[in-house]
Amino acid sequence: MSQDPIPVRGRFAPTPSGELHIGNAWAALLSWLQIRSLGGTFVLRMEDIDILRSRPHLARQIIDDLYWLGLDWDEGPDVGGPYGPYTQSERLHYYEHALKQLERQGYLYPCFCSRADLLAAASAPHGLSSEGPAYPGTCRQLTADDIALKKRTKQPSLRFKAEHEALVFQDGIAGRQECDAAGGGDFIVRRADGMFSYQLAVVVDDDMMRISHVLRGMDLLDSVPRQLMLYKALDMHAPAFAHVPLFMGPDGKRLAKRHGGTSLAALREAGTAPERIVGWLMWVAGLTEHPEPLKPRECIPLFNMDKLPTKPILITDEKLHGLHGH
Repeated sequence: MSQDPIPVRGRFAPTPSGELHIGNAWAALLSWLQIRSLGGTFVLRMEDIDILRSRPHLARQIIDDLYWLGLDWDEGPDVGGPYGPYTQSERLHYYEHALKQLERQGYLYPCFCSRADLLAAASAPHGLSSEGPAYPGTCRQLTADDIALKKRTKQPSLRFKAEHEALVFQDGIAGRQECDAAGGGDFIVRRADGMFSYQLAVVVDDDMMRISHVLRGMDLLDSVPRQLMLYKALDMHAPAFAHVPLFMGPDGKRLAKRHGGTSLAALREAGTAPERIVGWLMWVAGLTEHPEPLKPRECIPLFNMDKLPTKPILITDEKLHGLHGH
């Protein structure tokens, strides 16, 4: 008997620590189009696990901005669904459960290194990732006595032991990826202040929410090896990944607030129509020849993963001109 195909389920998972900008809208639109073109279920998840940076009013604004853009979702914080809650700060007990499982299986060890220690050890120019330099393994060999002594004065973080093995995966946009699983070093799954890491939370959530497809920014491509190790250790199923290139400002740096007027709220306030933004994003994606106004639903038949660019996209003042329509 043939197995039933896995249901197509995708998600957009913003962090409510800032306003959505056109780079976020680009990832949201393409993720939505991927799932809608496959006839799947689309999920919105609010990744507010960093409570020091996350703001409830921004979470509300993100939902409002996405609806204004013409995107919708089948499950999410405001509409509910069978795999809720859809807000990370309400899911901490799931991460705790996964952490205990990893601890029982011997995947974790306490780390007492401070940020200053790590920066001092990081002078070597190799093993750099979006999470900073590869951890040199300082605390990996501590004895039980060492740990007991250090715990008297310092609360440790918990690190996952990354073992050397060849990891190969196919990215839907970036293509075939090969790396050493331990290339980025042992990584933190719970910080010293008790906060769970992005890596752990996202793996637990994507598995529990039955996510089959993840389309997100290229800045998270180097997180995949860590996440694949966690999926394996927790006996969970990894989704199919696709990483879209990032928007770069004229200065060659990642598009940010300093480049001005690129948040959806600012564009909305300036009177820019949502259809203009959607059409402009489709043009930047190489899916249309001209930046003509479009509704997201009109873009579904135009979506083609093979046509998406693989290199960072330089957003020049001239390109932005087409967005504002002045």
